[in-house]
Amino acid sequence: MNIIVNGGTRGIGKEIVVLLSKEKDHRILVTGRNAKALNLISSGSKYKNIATFVIDLSIFDDRQKSFLKAVSSMMKNVDILINMAGCLVIKDFMEFHNDKAREMMETNFFGPASMIRAIRPLMKKGSHIVNISSMGGYQGSSKYRGLSYYSASKAAISCLSECLAEEFRDDGIAVNSLALGSVQTEMFEAAFPGHKADVSAKEMAKFIMEFAFNGNRLFNGKILPVAVNNP
Repeated sequence: MNIIVNGGTRGIGKEIVVLLSKEKDHRILVTGRNAKALNLISSGSKYKNIATFVIDLSIFDDRQKSFLKAVSSMMKNVDILINMAGCLVIKDFMEFHNDKAREMMETNFFGPASMIRAIRPLMKKGSHIVNISSMGGYQGSSKYRGLSYYSASKAAISCLSECLAEEFRDDGIAVNSLALGSVQTEMFEAAFPGHKADVSAKEMAKFIMEFAFNGNRLFNGKILPVAVNNP
């Protein structure tokens, strides 16, 4: 199976890549901004089935051609795309400057959207796009101070998932969004200092991987909350 994990250098994304690489028939392309972290992930693969591509999603359009060249050199088609990449800036809305706000929206929404548009021609019937959102962007959920733009960007990628599921339906390509609750990652610790999540990055990675493989059999165009507590 050919899989792209967008944002796999740390936290849940990294754990997903590690799990996927344990199956020798999987070919995985993982992206991230940290070249050193990507090299460590790739070199640790038992079956040498991980390729990497250094990219900053906030400027994805500038590197789209070289990214597609890297994809096509490794795989003829893409079975699964998992959009994990995320940027978190914690600041009250009135203190935000537009440059930081736009950077977060580019990374969390426009970048993944552009990647979907680029990869879509390589996907066939039965393929699955999984966009990782957040409970912060889930309508009706609890909201927290300092996370206005982050939550809004995650709400945007969830809504896009619903829309694209309809657009891709006739071609048999499913699109779903998982709105994650608290998971013990660096990002969670930054957002909620002193809190301890009940779910580890490895546990959530296993769930996401299994959903990516099988979730499209029962779900399409859905925003699914994945949380056991609040936050």
